[in-house]
Amino acid sequence: MKYIYSLLALVLITASCSSVKQSSSALLSGNYDDAIYTSLDKIRKNPSRKKRDSHILLLEEAFAKAVQRDTERISFLKKQNGSNDIEEIYKLYTDLNNRQQSIKPLLPLRLEEQQREATFALANYDNELISYKAELIDQLYTQAVSDMGTASSKTNYRNVHSKLRRLNTLSPNHKDINVLLDEAHLKGTDFIEVALYNDSQIALPKRLEADVLDFTTYDVNEFWKVYHSTRQDGINYDYVMDVSLREINISPERVQERQLIKEKTIKDGTEFLKDAKGNFILDEEGNKQEVDRFIDVTSDYYEVLQSKAVNIIGQVRYNNKATGQLIESFPLASEFIFEHYYATYNGDKRALDNVSLGYIRNRVVPFPTNEQMIFDVGEDLKQRLKSIIVNSSL
Repeated sequence: MKYIYSLLALVLITASCSSVKQSSSALLSGNYDDAIYTSLDKIRKNPSRKKRDSHILLLEEAFAKAVQRDTERISFLKKQNGSNDIEEIYKLYTDLNNRQQSIKPLLPLRLEEQQREATFALANYDNELISYKAELIDQLYTQAVSDMGTASSKTNYRNVHSKLRRLNTLSPNHKDINVLLDEAHLKGTDFIEVALYNDSQIALPKRLEADVLDFTTYDVNEFWKVYHSTRQDGINYDYVMDVSLREINISPERVQERQLIKEKTIKDGTEFLKDAKGNFILDEEGNKQEVDRFIDVTSDYYEVLQSKAVNIIGQVRYNNKATGQLIESFPLASEFIFEHYYATYNGDKRALDNVSLGYIRNRVVPFPTNEQMIFDVGEDLKQRLKSIIVNSSL
């Protein structure tokens, strides 16, 4: 038990030393916030007095250096007086405020070895945060409105949307921001019209066509990419996705039979052991020795397989709606196989395995119609289409 406690203490000491080294390394490399938040985490876990003092000292130094770095940067940016510096200044004030807010709940922090409280230069940044946030909001709004007016491509509108989202996090529902967000989203979205063509000699069931074109079940629409199988008024489509079914092949109804002899060695009760003279063999207590009796059983097994298959071969093409130019092309192939087993037997049923026992409970069933076979291939066809859509470069 003493060994376990000693080992646990060693592990804790090693972990503590490692965290101190980690904070020290972050401090020396200028990653002050990493050093601050690592030290805070360790202080909250209330380590031994010596290690706690080490973490507090690192926190004190890292905090002072972080404040100095950020305030000097703010001073420089203010002297530079550039309109593009507003967001950086606001972020720096936010960092200064958040950093000290994370420390306040732990104050005061006492350094036992130095018999003093750690020093942290705390300040009130409320006025600066309010002032620069308001200035940043006005700037982002003005930029977004200006960019919206000059946007000429979907990429432009997506950039505007990004700025508007940033603005919305700072000031939700600011002026007409929701209207602008909707407009930028609409104009930045690629709309893809889907058309299904059956160029085979076999009619496609209407319910399969409707199911394949039901893109609400594909879960492929993205924020900047939307598929429509039915044209919608007011939408300028950018691309056309043509799904062409060139062949629908249906195999004949097949019935395949096979006959097998099933053999198995099984336990069939018990029997008493006898010696070569026919006398019973007794155990140490004088009782007859009993063992399992095994026998060989056989059965004639007749298995029937009903099968029918359908496959669809086609192609998916993406074309530019305005120019008709082919953008991408993918082969499309899908298959569905109907299989049904049933069987009979003549002989000892115990010779049959579990699969065979399942088959003898089955009976012959009607073959599915061609229309049903084509409809059944639909789910696999949809998965193939979804894979093509996901892998498209659009």
